[in-house]
Amino acid sequence: MPRREITFSGYKSMWLFTMFDLPVKTKKERRNYTRFRNLLLDNGFTQMQYSVYARFCVSEEIADTHKSRLERALPPKGYVRLLAVTDRQFAKMQSFYGKNATEIESKPDQLSLF
Repeated sequence: MPRREITFSGYKSMWLFTMFDLPVKTKKERRNYTRFRNLLLDNGFTQMQYSVYARFCVSEEIADTHKSRLERALPPKGYVRLLAVTDRQFAKMQSFYGKNATEIESKPDQLSLF
């Protein structure tokens, strides 16, 4: 049987960003913060900056699934923003450390189906 590879369109594949500002004054608030952060990490999100995480999704439907999962687990207090951008838009991002340009994260390797 021939081996088929899936190619992802730069317009259909998405990057889902989660940006949050959660209170951490009390022990309960710190626990909520940690649970939310661990949920992001357990679901394949990568820390881009402090309180900014991103995850590559092969389609908008997959991004919507992760959005729903995060909405169900929102902490009771604080701000959380979700933003989905296409892979092409993500590739146009400029990244700097100080005045030096840095490389942006690349999407994960493509899957091979047998």
